[in-house]
Amino acid sequence: MEPFVFFGGKGGVGKTTVSCAYALRCARDGQRTLVVSTDPAHSVTDVFDQPFDDAPQSVEGIDGLDAMQIDPDEEVTRHLDEIRQDLSEQVSASMVNEINRQLEMAHGTPGAYESALFDRFVDVMRNADPYDRVVFDTSPTGSTLRLLGLPDLLESWIDRLMHKRRTSIDLFEKAAVGNNEPRRVMEGDPVLARLQQRKAFFEFADSALHDDAAFFLVLNPDELSLNETERAIATLREKDLTVRGLVANKLTPSPDPDEDGRGARYLRERVETEAERLETIRSEFDPPLVAEIGWRSAEVKGDLLADVADELDIETAAEPPTHV
Repeated sequence: MEPFVFFGGKGGVGKTTVSCAYALRCARDGQRTLVVSTDPAHSVTDVFDQPFDDAPQSVEGIDGLDAMQIDPDEEVTRHLDEIRQDLSEQVSASMVNEINRQLEMAHGTPGAYESALFDRFVDVMRNADPYDRVVFDTSPTGSTLRLLGLPDLLESWIDRLMHKRRTSIDLFEKAAVGNNEPRRVMEGDPVLARLQQRKAFFEFADSALHDDAAFFLVLNPDELSLNETERAIATLREKDLTVRGLVANKLTPSPDPDEDGRGARYLRERVETEAERLETIRSEFDPPLVAEIGWRSAEVKGDLLADVADELDIETAAEPPTHV
């Protein structure tokens, strides 16, 4: 299967647990694996009882498995600082203060979070040589879908910026009079070079997501989760990204046959309702169900994580990436 695997879904459905369980399964099968999380609220730190940051670190007690935790706020700050540095080298000193003011305003604007995380995701994919498999535990569905839509959006935007820059330089070259040198020249223009670099970055991202990535959605057996999953499948299809499978998580356990109290009756009714919803998934959703995971009575870590890993019917052997 493709080397990069993304697990998405509605907030709270268990994406982090499933991502870590699949990463554990890959490592146990001999695949050198990295699991990457972007959700500080439910992080790999909690699952493995070990602190992680934005650099890969070995998971204690599990051979062949590394993990990293990307902090979205820190990533936005780093991303904007890089933009500030790039722009400060290209503009006059009088413009630097205005650039700083605009970037401070941009920190909390819509899209800054997705743009920063997107750059970091792609950076991880481009530098994945030490690993056979990279597993991404993504943010809730809405943010992830916006993130995955960035290559098309930003590549078109970069094309327009490059066209405007070339037009501007062409006018300055034509404005040179006599022996005077033009103020800007096309060859060696640093702004144009930076735009071309970003264009190549987005082209790589688009190719890697379409050719080297597999997408799975985690859901719970409730109506809201099913509806959001159905919309996510349709949105990904519009982007020519195929969902390879669905993971049904947090299924209610059945009571023992001899139990007939109020709690047992409630559990039986819930199990029956969930069974109907699972049948709806099987009959109406295109991606197959690759796992049906029941509720655990304790936090899923250690032996319980290994149990969940055993329930995932997902290929672990990885094909080498074609665009790295």
